[in-house]
Amino acid sequence: MTKKEVFESYDQFIFPTYSRLPAIFVKGKGSVLTDIDGKKYLDLFPGWGVSNVGHCHPKVMAAVRDQVSKLIHISNNFFGINQARLARELVRAAFPGKVFFCNSGAEANEAAIKFSRLFGKGERYEIITTMNSFHGRTMGALAATGQEKHQKGFAPLPGGFVTVPFNDIGAIKLAINERTVAVMIEPIQGEGGINVAEPEYMKAVRGLCDANGLLLILDEVQTGFGRTGRMFAYQHYDIEPDMITMAKGLGGGLPIGAMLAADKHAHLFQPGMHGTTFGGSPLVTKAALGVIEAIAKDKMLKNARVLGAYLMDKLNALKARTPVIREVRGLGLMVGVELTIEGRGIFEECFNNGLIINCTQSKVLRIMPALNITRKQIDKALNILEKAILKLTQDQG
Repeated sequence: MTKKEVFESYDQFIFPTYSRLPAIFVKGKGSVLTDIDGKKYLDLFPGWGVSNVGHCHPKVMAAVRDQVSKLIHISNNFFGINQARLARELVRAAFPGKVFFCNSGAEANEAAIKFSRLFGKGERYEIITTMNSFHGRTMGALAATGQEKHQKGFAPLPGGFVTVPFNDIGAIKLAINERTVAVMIEPIQGEGGINVAEPEYMKAVRGLCDANGLLLILDEVQTGFGRTGRMFAYQHYDIEPDMITMAKGLGGGLPIGAMLAADKHAHLFQPGMHGTTFGGSPLVTKAALGVIEAIAKDKMLKNARVLGAYLMDKLNALKARTPVIREVRGLGLMVGVELTIEGRGIFEECFNNGLIINCTQSKVLRIMPALNITRKQIDKALNILEKAILKLTQDQG
């Protein structure tokens, strides 16, 4: 198809549920995307954090090629080698427990919500979530999300959720009552603006859950699989949750999600209580095994820690030179740059000059490169970003 035909087809046949930039990408390798005209872009926000190991990593591609010629899908009424191997790897990377496989982060969070209801035995059902959180677009996950802008137009939402300020342990204490069954938190709020949970807050939440017999659910859909320099973000806090949900970075680009519940609670899900047709297929679980292998063999966790610190240092140096940057925050390779002005223009100027980042909450530039990003690529990206900031601030001045 020509560019014109693609654009026309989108206008005619596809719901306009996304704000799209005028690019048609046809190839990706590592942190570089190539569009239909051959123009290359440095991608520092690969697939909303999906491509943690970069676009088309050789280990992921090898795994997919091997599996696609053998068996793509099989019902979950049968056993699967790849699913068994992946579940074991996830437990090994996190904590002893059992895994439910699904297709997305929203599905993983729905599984956690249903699991919590079982734990509450019909008597406790309320889940405490936080303002500016984002847990997904399905109705249960949307009800858990602490942002009215995403909920607008979809009322009535399912009940059973109480939203309190983030990083405020006192607010959680006040919200706990006889109906409370769980607390659900993102260790770092991604869509909410890269808001990082404070260590004392996370430990206090764990303590509150223990004292009140509540489940601690950590939404690691965006922070999981090395994004923060550890396999899971909760591992920075010296705590262990009762459940974690995961998705984006797990499949290397293929759709997969998972909910892991600790052993002491894992008996709650029994046959027929929950399911999903495509969850944990041979193909996507084989791709995920390739992702885990790539992270380990390419030492990506170390790279995320080292280059994450480098990126933060460089951005803070830019902040010192650029009054429009209010704050730089993040952990590992999950970084937010909060501006004093609207960020859309800077985001678009970066895109026009071959750099892909993201703008969330109108004033926060979100930077989440692949875990195998290089120092040279970071330098190139920051050069484009600085020029974009200077151009936009000069134009506005």
